[in-house]
Amino acid sequence: MKAIVAVTVCAVAPCLFASAADAPKTSHPKPKAVSINAADLTWGPAPPQFPKGGQIAVLHGDPSKPMQFAIRFKMPDGYQIAPHWHSKDEQLTILSGTFILHMGDTMDAPAHTLTAGAFHYLPGTMHHAAQAQGEVIVEVHGIGPFDIHYLNPADDPTASAGASAGSSR
Repeated sequence: MKAIVAVTVCAVAPCLFASAADAPKTSHPKPKAVSINAADLTWGPAPPQFPKGGQIAVLHGDPSKPMQFAIRFKMPDGYQIAPHWHSKDEQLTILSGTFILHMGDTMDAPAHTLTAGAFHYLPGTMHHAAQAQGEVIVEVHGIGPFDIHYLNPADDPTASAGASAGSSR
């Protein structure tokens, strides 16, 4: 019996490898490695759906497209993001400062105080709000497109500009 299995494997294996070698190549570009030192980050204003004063640096990918992305979000002391939710999951790592994450529908909802080195996994559609104590830098990983939906549409900074990027759920 062992001899039959060994002969079968020896006979079939070259065919499998030949088929794999002859398989058509996919048109997907090969991913590239990304290395960025903190001092080399390019910071710019956060998108208009966030309160003024926040800054963003894109580390990898494009948060506006359906792909993996990594960004850093810098907030000045006292910065607040009103209660909102996102369509997709997020993974947050606090790099500096104290980030207060209120889990619920108000800025008074139960809070997690997260300091440098802390991690938080946030499932999509979960209501939350955030505020910074001291300057805070948070690294966010997820799959785009990234969005933000304010529970109260009046909290959406773009609402005053006549746009409505956020919506209530």
